[in-house]
Amino acid sequence: MRASPRKALAASALALAALAAAALPAAPATAAAPAGPKAAAACTPTQVVANGGFESGTSPWSQTSAVITSRAGQTAHGGTTFAWLNGVGGTHTDTLSQNVTIPSGCGSAKLSFWLHIDTAETTSSTAYDKLTAKIGGTTLATYSNLNKNTGYAQKSFDVSAFAGRTVAVAFTGTEDFSLQTSFVIDDVALDTSGDTTPPADSTRTPSSPAYTVNLTSNTDGTVWTGHQSATFTNASSSPLGEVYLRLWDNAHGTCASTPISVTNVTGGTAGGLSGDCTSLKVTLPGPLAQGQKATIGFDLGITVPSGADRFGHDGAFSFIGNALPVLAVKDGADWHLDPYTNNGESFYSLASDFSVALDHPNGLLVPATGASVDTPGSSGRTVTTATATKVRDFAWAAGPFTKISGTSASGTPVNVYSVSGISSSSAQSMLTTAKSAVDAHASRFGAYPYGELDAVIDNNFWFGGMEYPGFVLDLVSTTALTHEIGHQWWYGIVGDDEYTSPWLDEAFTDYGTDLALNKTGTGCWNSVSWASAAEKITNSMAYWDAHSSRYSTVVYNYGKCALHDLRRVLGDTVMAKLLKDYATSHWYGVSTTAEFKAAAQAATGTDLTSFWTQHRIEG
Repeated sequence: MRASPRKALAASALALAALAAAALPAAPATAAAPAGPKAAAACTPTQVVANGGFESGTSPWSQTSAVITSRAGQTAHGGTTFAWLNGVGGTHTDTLSQNVTIPSGCGSAKLSFWLHIDTAETTSSTAYDKLTAKIGGTTLATYSNLNKNTGYAQKSFDVSAFAGRTVAVAFTGTEDFSLQTSFVIDDVALDTSGDTTPPADSTRTPSSPAYTVNLTSNTDGTVWTGHQSATFTNASSSPLGEVYLRLWDNAHGTCASTPISVTNVTGGTAGGLSGDCTSLKVTLPGPLAQGQKATIGFDLGITVPSGADRFGHDGAFSFIGNALPVLAVKDGADWHLDPYTNNGESFYSLASDFSVALDHPNGLLVPATGASVDTPGSSGRTVTTATATKVRDFAWAAGPFTKISGTSASGTPVNVYSVSGISSSSAQSMLTTAKSAVDAHASRFGAYPYGELDAVIDNNFWFGGMEYPGFVLDLVSTTALTHEIGHQWWYGIVGDDEYTSPWLDEAFTDYGTDLALNKTGTGCWNSVSWASAAEKITNSMAYWDAHSSRYSTVVYNYGKCALHDLRRVLGDTVMAKLLKDYATSHWYGVSTTAEFKAAAQAATGTDLTSFWTQHRIEG
């Protein structure tokens, strides 16, 4: 995805990209998005754990025998009663739990408790006795005899992701066969606050989109016309009465002359364009119930503007990213109809299937997302049919490229397509880089699932590079290409809402790029200097569009440095396992900051609350 400056270029390239971005005209104001449902009622802050200080007997806690106690040997944090797990000195398990309901009308929820640990264990390296803290099925933290402390320490966790659910707050303590460890808990609380939470049903919908596209180009590949259909399912328990198509590349034109035209809609009734003409509402014939499918179709026209851009043509070479209309996502925050940004990305889509037939003159090569097969078309023409499964978008290019191919050591086919002016040695260097990068990222985050990988190289790209599933645009740059290929995992496989949380793909990809290039990030956090109290790694593109000169510095550089620091807190082995497991658990899904923070906390007995605060990672 594009940044300003773009991606993980070397310092000199970053500076050039920043100058180029500064020279761009300001983006036009976006039209107002369609009105959504009424805002949720104001939140009444509340504390939902009952009897968290254990001063009112044992109810409503469930416990093993005599865990809630005031017996001699330990003291309370407040009052006279506390929960004492273990301390037996033999093989033993204690449990303590309470079901709580976290309201859906509040924007944040924080679980906290006070914990004292004392032990007769003398080791400084082995965790013999352990306490696990969970909410629902999610482990928040694990403590052990190694975390012994004098007095109590407060532990806190962001559990906002569980809003609208009834879940168990649970503690489990285990001791081995000898030497006691006591885990003493008191003053458990779960506080809610804020007034902007989503409705109870936050399921992302429409789900499992399947797109079928047939397009025919003009002689030079700058104009494409044909038909597209989209089949989808309503995954939400709320009836679905409409969908929205994102016509992202209309931001490259004007509403009077849109590069993307959608006409003759079937399966629904088209409304007016909104959001700088990048959103098209289609009202369905009737509300779609949960689990029901529907299909809409339309005629599609694409006119590629001049310019070496992610949607543009550089002379005879066309680059066609984000041109196919895709379904917007509706979740607990309503429809995501965010404005297009030229500073980074706005794109938020669910894993989808594409079958795309591109009819073009024989003289054009057409690299594309997915696995492609060429068949003869009408006289002098070829039909390139590309099939891609579980991808978030589809992109292609067209032109008289020079193509070279190879296979990575782990077996991924890699193709490099170069525009005129790229030397054969540069193309070969990029092929070598691509083969190395795809294997390096796969070894850390999981096997590359998209079959072949196409890299299109043009040194005129002002933005540096841009990634799409199985398809990247790039300059001749080892760092930038390694970064763009890293996005196959962080954005492609592990999705995110790129407008709301750009750090989830950019910082993670830059971190992976450092590791692939054997960079440790030692001391990089030492250079951090915040521009204001409002500046945070986790800010949205709305913030960065207003502070564009700081975007790459904070999201890319500070973001990856924070992850390097997290690795130093957790240890190399734990951090590597955390990211691989996190990618696996979110494979073809969507990541959020709250989920990553919870996963990181579950991987360590160290309370990470102060880490998130220091590194300005909120959510």
